[in-house]
Amino acid sequence: MKVCRRETFNAAHRLYNPTFSDEKNEAIFGKCNNPNFHGHNYTLLVCLDGEIDPETGYVIDLKILSDIIEEEVKEPFDHRNLNLDCPEFADLIPTAENITLVIWNKLRQRLDEKYTIELTLWETERNSVYYNGK
Repeated sequence: MKVCRRETFNAAHRLYNPTFSDEKNEAIFGKCNNPNFHGHNYTLLVCLDGEIDPETGYVIDLKILSDIIEEEVKEPFDHRNLNLDCPEFADLIPTAENITLVIWNKLRQRLDEKYTIELTLWETERNSVYYNGK
């Protein structure tokens, strides 16, 4: 059985590799390399695959999952500049792929190993990243 929780957060970032020249950063990252940053309204879908507990009828109480997402994602990332405000991205380019990986690792530390965690992060209405730990 799979249960899912959808959340949103807003964050700014700049895609920039300090080992690249300005020209190479511009060529690879384009508008996303804006030195003044840019932002997104991210949508995150967290799905847990697991067995239904016969005593509760739940795979997991979604309030518990909501609280973990609040603590691990929304509090540290919402209305933040990922490059400047979040230590997770001090040495990691905050692409949608890396943001998803960071969130997956944070959730994996908080959730019982009996759950398979699947994330989908939409950076725009058309662009998303999916990760399930593999």
